[in-house]
Amino acid sequence: MLVLVTGAAGHIGGYVTAELLAAGHQVVLTDLLQVEEPRAERTHAGDLRDPELVRAAMEGVQAVVHLGAIPHPNLPDPSLLFAHNCLTAHRVFEEAGRAGVRRVVAASSASAVGLAWSPVPLSPLYVPMDELHPSMVRDPYGLSKWVLEDIARAAHRLHGTDSVCMRFPFTGTGDRLDHFLAACAADPASQRHDLWGWLDTRDAAHAVRLALEKEIGGCHVVNVTAADTTSELPSAELMAAHHPGTEVRAEIAEHGTLFDTAECTALLGFVPRRTWRTPSGAGRSGGGPPRAGEVTADR
Repeated sequence: MLVLVTGAAGHIGGYVTAELLAAGHQVVLTDLLQVEEPRAERTHAGDLRDPELVRAAMEGVQAVVHLGAIPHPNLPDPSLLFAHNCLTAHRVFEEAGRAGVRRVVAASSASAVGLAWSPVPLSPLYVPMDELHPSMVRDPYGLSKWVLEDIARAAHRLHGTDSVCMRFPFTGTGDRLDHFLAACAADPASQRHDLWGWLDTRDAAHAVRLALEKEIGGCHVVNVTAADTTSELPSAELMAAHHPGTEVRAEIAEHGTLFDTAECTALLGFVPRRTWRTPSGAGRSGGGPPRAGEVTADR
């Protein structure tokens, strides 16, 4: 199929583009930056707030992967960040609906629950944390992702657009992942609000492709994480030390993820392939970029 990828110059965008091309799909790419990908059917450079740009990029496509966003709350104007991410998400879903595109896969975030970027100490109500966990969000980035999921639901009601909103944690591979793992090893508390979650970027791209190709209808929100944590410490020990009041609702493997990913597995058939704990995994054993010059910002 012909797939539009927004935020294609970003870290996840590069891997998603490579994954789709390897699977035989065609791609249209857009980003604020000019994307250098000769295999693309066409590329567009510009701001997703521009309706003309989005309409031109949407022409003829059968599905959309929406990754383009400001990827963190570290801007001096939090209202501007929130408005930017919400407007661009609405623009993409609205134009997809108008163009008759039937499937949008969007990068939401584990931060939609409100832990990851919280300005005050927070603990989840329970673990493994599923998609029904109430929002505790206080930061503009997490709030924009929570709203993105509501935008997807509204687009389904208005246009019948099917969608999968993927709640990604930190994503990385190679040096990027190494740095994140080293930070956790030096101070596990630094990732307490992330619940020590992570996902190899190649697995993220694989999950996106499955979400495009599976015959599913409706609007879905799914947690997409690696099967383990970023810490060498057991998950139970991490919870006891950093979230002692949190209810543990199900048995968790020794280093098992603290996110419930059952819905993602059931819906998409996705099982993460990589762990940094083995020589064949990511992190210290490699996992280089699919093409030269890619931007390594979160998307």
